[in-house]
Amino acid sequence: MRCFLGIDTSNYTTSAALYFPDNGQIIQKKMLLPVKPGEKGLRQSDAVFHHTVQLPKIIGELFSEADKPEICGIGVSEKPRNAECSYMPCFLCGTGLAESLSAVMNIPVYRTSHQTGHILAALFSAGRFDLIGKKFIAFHVSGGTTDCLLCEPDAESIIRITELSSSLDLKAGQAVDRCGVMLGLRFPCGSELEKLAEKSKRTYKIKSKLRDGCCSLSGVENKCAKMLENGEPAEDIARFCLESVLSAVEAMTEYALLENPCEDVVYAGGVMSNKIIRNRLECRFNASFAAPEFSCDNAAGTAVYAALSMKGGAVK
Repeated sequence: MRCFLGIDTSNYTTSAALYFPDNGQIIQKKMLLPVKPGEKGLRQSDAVFHHTVQLPKIIGELFSEADKPEICGIGVSEKPRNAECSYMPCFLCGTGLAESLSAVMNIPVYRTSHQTGHILAALFSAGRFDLIGKKFIAFHVSGGTTDCLLCEPDAESIIRITELSSSLDLKAGQAVDRCGVMLGLRFPCGSELEKLAEKSKRTYKIKSKLRDGCCSLSGVENKCAKMLENGEPAEDIARFCLESVLSAVEAMTEYALLENPCEDVVYAGGVMSNKIIRNRLECRFNASFAAPEFSCDNAAGTAVYAALSMKGGAVK
């Protein structure tokens, strides 16, 4: 059965996926990059090394599960965002493999951004491919971004992305991970911090202040450190951190919809897999979310991008 291979080598995860447009199936495999306990991330040189080690394993696992796939094209993320200055060495691992496979198999490579991949993965997971031909608001909220984006149809890049606002300092995923490491959790800390926060009996009324639609999250880390110094329970600190991120994203959504009226909002990125954050936003807005396996870093979106980019490619 014909399919499209997707590859993504972010600063967090080695990912590969196969998308079968005729039946709408995606098979994906991924592996977190190893981070030593107590550390808050990886240097790019270390990320490149780990991708080099992990990519053969991921590709091997992926193709061992697929039944004689007929690969028609390859989608790969070559940079973090849709911007000329956007660059990270870790993405060279994925593009290098994609171009090598392309030469051997004589099939086309379609390059896109990690951010576009996240949005397309969210649309696939939420069953909202209908939005590809419409204008909508999308959020990419992860360790490296807290971006509010205007998405519009584009013949060349499938989705034309215009940044409306972002975080002026610390990104949401950084706030989550720094708070988690502070509390002794293992990086990346999102899942464990959520479990901890669910034990809290506290409620917080947090009002985020924006500057031209942009938020500031550096104060969240400082406040969490102060709470820890004062001996407040870890579950309450975790709850405060997540409620602060939620308040910021909620305020950014309100601002974006006021300035750019749209019917739909799509939330993508690892932070958006958090149930505490998701439940509130679903109550407030006409929101679409990816399932957790398609919210965190993945290659599903790049595989979908290849299918959409190839003439005659269809999505279901």
